[in-house]
Amino acid sequence: MQFQTPQFIEVEDKIFARLTFKQAIYIGGGGGMAFTAFYFIPFKIISIPIALAFAIFGLMLAFYRPNNRSFVFMLQSAFYYFTNSRLYIWKKKENIPVHTGLEEGARKTTPLYIPKLSDSKLKDLTWSLDIKESLNPVTRDKKPDGRVLGGERI
Repeated sequence: MQFQTPQFIEVEDKIFARLTFKQAIYIGGGGGMAFTAFYFIPFKIISIPIALAFAIFGLMLAFYRPNNRSFVFMLQSAFYYFTNSRLYIWKKKENIPVHTGLEEGARKTTPLYIPKLSDSKLKDLTWSLDIKESLNPVTRDKKPDGRVLGGERI
């Protein structure tokens, strides 16, 4: 037996005149709330803006899609943002060791600037290998008189 596989499962079926079932429910709910507000609030100056707000909210639920996502999803995300607790993370500052001067033979050295990120991990790897090789006393090139190219004697 052969079965047909559905092709477009993300697209909802149009049921009511070019509207999906959800769109029809949203428009019907917004229209019903607008009618109820207009009919039961006795002052028309107050009832017309409230009814208009309900109608616009129903239309936004049905048709408005910010960033190609439904407006309902945006409302749900906003609700979760305001009701759930938040976790704030900050950058912790590194503790820089302070030279106390108690050691008599201690030299002051300036820290070597090493960039943290670049566009390519391969470039980072080759750069760090070059720097570590030049800092390693075993792999340094020596001049014929015994001096190291870094300026120190071994």
